[in-house]
Amino acid sequence: MNRPAGGVAIPRPAAPRAPARRGVAYVVAGGVAGLAWAAGLRGFMVEVAGAETTVGWLATFGGILLPGAVTGALLGRAEHLRRSGDDRFRRLLAAAPLAFVVANPYAFVTVVTEGGIGGAALAVPLFGIAGGYALAGRGRRAGRVAAGVVASIGILGWAAGAAVIGDRVPHLAPGTPRGAWVAVLYTASMAVLAMACAIPHRAADGPGAGTT
Repeated sequence: MNRPAGGVAIPRPAAPRAPARRGVAYVVAGGVAGLAWAAGLRGFMVEVAGAETTVGWLATFGGILLPGAVTGALLGRAEHLRRSGDDRFRRLLAAAPLAFVVANPYAFVTVVTEGGIGGAALAVPLFGIAGGYALAGRGRRAGRVAAGVVASIGILGWAAGAAVIGDRVPHLAPGTPRGAWVAVLYTASMAVLAMACAIPHRAADGPGAGTT
């Protein structure tokens, strides 16, 4: 307390806690958004697998939904740091989608030994990270262009692939209502991931902008 000459004690104002609360809110909101995104991606996988699909506790919740929520929470944290002007370690959070690789540690092995099975656990995060770097508009132009090409292949590639396999898997043909919906679901999901992954690269704002 401060005690002026008159002897009347004046309590000091409490330290503000709003920034910390806002940080938690960003993380929670990001986690919920990431969970919803991963659930949508799981729906896409069900459509691709068709009648052969299986939904297991470990594979679905541990391998898809949990890393989706973690990815969203980390990117939510990145947005809070960006808005508060804190650049410290923020760009490292651009690697948040690699949570899918951590949750599926055998993806590298199955890509080689099982003809590409498990490749989505590697491809989806990489396409998202590349797209985020390209969309952020910062860094060397050549690098952004290269990243944009990689991301475009991942985001737009499904429509071309579905057109090729449409004869063998009719319900995935983009010329059918169901196939068009599946293509939109995938393309929109990948685009959202790329936009979210741009957050750690965007310029900071706020009272501490420019700090390192």
